[in-house]
Amino acid sequence: MSVLLAVDRLSVAYGGIQAVRELSLEVASGEMVCLIGANGAGKTTTLKAVSGLIAPQAGSVQFDGQAITRLPAHQVARRGLALVPEGRGIFPRMSVAENLMMGAYIRRDRAAIARDLDQVYALLPRLTERRAQFAGLLSGGEQQMLALGRAMMARPRLLLLDEPSMGLAPLMVRAVFDIIRRIAAGGVAVLLIEQNAHLALKICARGYVLENGAITLSGTAGELAANPAVRRAYLGE
Repeated sequence: MSVLLAVDRLSVAYGGIQAVRELSLEVASGEMVCLIGANGAGKTTTLKAVSGLIAPQAGSVQFDGQAITRLPAHQVARRGLALVPEGRGIFPRMSVAENLMMGAYIRRDRAAIARDLDQVYALLPRLTERRAQFAGLLSGGEQQMLALGRAMMARPRLLLLDEPSMGLAPLMVRAVFDIIRRIAAGGVAVLLIEQNAHLALKICARGYVLENGAITLSGTAGELAANPAVRRAYLGE
């Protein structure tokens, strides 16, 4: 598999606080990779820097062989990266259908947009029956599904997911992660941030462990799940 996303020695600072320190990671085309770590480890900051929401202090980000390090977020999105942020970021006073169409705001191919909308509704039937409803009236799990569907309307090649299970009941977590698996099976690469390390290592092929802004471990999901330090710190064993 060819490398789709290459992050090289990325550093990000907020004022005097070094949030990310010389972080390097890769995601191949069609691959699922997780980034696990405690709260405050720098996981969300990493995704924001990759997606263009914040400017890194140093280092580089390449997508499909092209430098995107200093591009603004809307130009990064045009290249094929879609971020599903922590907290979902839906528009509560807009309908489900309107929220989904916001994901296609950079596109002009109307016929293809209509086909993709049909595919999203087929993938997320709960949203089909609620398409006219205000998004703010959906349950937490349905809002997460909506955030995923909105991201898919941008036709991403790489999906950046920030804590998709946060605040969801176990049954809904399973439903959301089943959707993520199906999206990945369609060829979309995934970089997943997830506090539930058990779940992250179960769904992803590879992973990185982030501590205090720096990568301390990396390997296949099986290698990380078997690592005693990872088991103690993140798997509760």
